[in-house]
Amino acid sequence: MFRSILSIVFSVFFLLGIASPAIAASNAEINAKSKQALKEFYRHSSAGKQLFQQAKGALIFPEVYKAGFGIGGEYGEGKLVENGRTTGYYSIAAASIGFQLGAQVKTEIILFMTDKALRQFKQSDGWEAGVDGSVAVVTLGAGGEIDTSTIKDPIIGFIFSNKGLMYNLSLEGSKITRK
Repeated sequence: MFRSILSIVFSVFFLLGIASPAIAASNAEINAKSKQALKEFYRHSSAGKQLFQQAKGALIFPEVYKAGFGIGGEYGEGKLVENGRTTGYYSIAAASIGFQLGAQVKTEIILFMTDKALRQFKQSDGWEAGVDGSVAVVTLGAGGEIDTSTIKDPIIGFIFSNKGLMYNLSLEGSKITRK
């Protein structure tokens, strides 16, 4: 079921003309875009750099394309960083059904805060958020800052656009696969 919905979604992406740049990304392109995405992440959240440095590993998806026309989906490519080194390249995909129309590009960063969470991710053959691991998506507090002392989850997710951290979004159902 998931695969058939995903193939319909990719067809929509190709018809809209937005998936081809994402699918064709080389490792060098992913590296350059990921570096820029981290700069934006640090700019939007002063706690971002501290959390990134504390993380055992981080998935960086600099451009996740989302589109929908009744049936929707998203796709992006990124990399896993451990101890400042790239250790693998991954894709993220999700499908959805319901009222939706339009397209957007967003950045997603997933931080693995414990060795166990990172190990379970790396040992999986296609990891699904919400099934293989629960991801706590971080939003800004009332003062516009993140309280790092209250973040105790083993996996933390950030979703943002060029306008800052995005609210009420979820990574649930996103499937992450090694390229």
